[in-house]
Amino acid sequence: MKILIKNIAEIYSPFSDPKKDQFILIEDQIIKKIEKMSLIDQVKEYDYLIDAAGKIVLPGYVNTHTHAAMTLMRGYADDMPLDQWLQNKIWPFEAEIDAEDIYWGTALAVIEMIKSGTTTFSDMYFAMDRAAEIVKKSGIRAVLAEGLIEANDGQKGLDKALDFALNYNGKADGRITTMLAPHAPYTCGRDYLKQIKELARENKLPIHIHLSESRKEVNDFLDNYQSSPIKYLADFDFFDNHVLAAHCVHLKPGDLEILRNKKVQIAHNPMSNAKLANGIAPVKKYLANEINVSLGTDGVSSNNSLDMLKEAKMASYLQKIKYSDPTAVAAAEILELLTINGAEALALTEVGLIEEGYQADLQLIDIKDKSFFYPHHNNLSNLFYAADSTGVDTVIAAGKVLMENKILKTLDQEKIYYEAEKRALKIADKLK
Repeated sequence: MKILIKNIAEIYSPFSDPKKDQFILIEDQIIKKIEKMSLIDQVKEYDYLIDAAGKIVLPGYVNTHTHAAMTLMRGYADDMPLDQWLQNKIWPFEAEIDAEDIYWGTALAVIEMIKSGTTTFSDMYFAMDRAAEIVKKSGIRAVLAEGLIEANDGQKGLDKALDFALNYNGKADGRITTMLAPHAPYTCGRDYLKQIKELARENKLPIHIHLSESRKEVNDFLDNYQSSPIKYLADFDFFDNHVLAAHCVHLKPGDLEILRNKKVQIAHNPMSNAKLANGIAPVKKYLANEINVSLGTDGVSSNNSLDMLKEAKMASYLQKIKYSDPTAVAAAEILELLTINGAEALALTEVGLIEEGYQADLQLIDIKDKSFFYPHHNNLSNLFYAADSTGVDTVIAAGKVLMENKILKTLDQEKIYYEAEKRALKIADKLK
């Protein structure tokens, strides 16, 4: 299928100057041509036309850390410390969730992500085969992994996680890739983590893990192992794999060097970290040391949103405050964090840029009918510092239109709202 997008006001892509008055030709899943409108007569045939007058185009956002089905817990447990939040509210709720709940909770998450411009997400949770079903149906791109807590999952869970990773890698026409996902070094023992490390190496699978999220976690490791969680993992070569580490808020001496030297990928979750009072990750320092930082929302139960534009604003503002530096994480860096950095973090090589030969994962944002884009001094600045995600008009992933004129094309929104509401409230009532 050939899709022609014409009359684009501006194209914004990392590492490139804005391109004005453009058209994009998409063929199958790939961006085939990007040119000025004055050359549009070169396009002789196409199957589908999108008029982007009054709109800008950006790569779709890449959300590198989610627990998508936790949409079922939105607003269920707020204003609590991380350990109490997990032990008293989240884990008891999760114990009641079944695979069908996972399907509908993930579907609700995917609606929210598409509507706010996300075209790729990384999910660490359970019943991933059901999550994969909604990924396939919706047309979104995803990196999926069965989350592993040793006391709950053990060897049987690890075998299941590996089986899922091997069988689903490359599914949904290549839109699904997979990882192994031990929850954290405080919920998975050393031998369990060593086994995961070796399985990842043998099967060329990346690893997704929570790391150094709270002060308590770090202090407990110092007390119990005389080591930070980062050094603890490094001591048995855990980072010799491609590792995506969520959070990395608190560093001890030597941790930064390990992250840099081992090329650890960081999924920064500023909204969740702020809401749980876990602190502000040293993103400016990471970037200065050429450590790749991407953005994630974390689960909705600790955010409580999957809106990556909100996440990007929070990331930028918190770094400016933390370092008393108004230049920290400027607009061009925000664009990188949201797109190409996320692709690198997820080991996706043809995602994150709007360039010929890249996957057609992109969004059209209305700058004509939204007050916060006026005046048009700098549309990227207006997007990141003034706008909200209601400007997202059209979303395309892997060359397929998922939403156009704000209308979802692949999912039954009302059915998903109904099922997610019914299932979430039923579990909450049971736990009262």
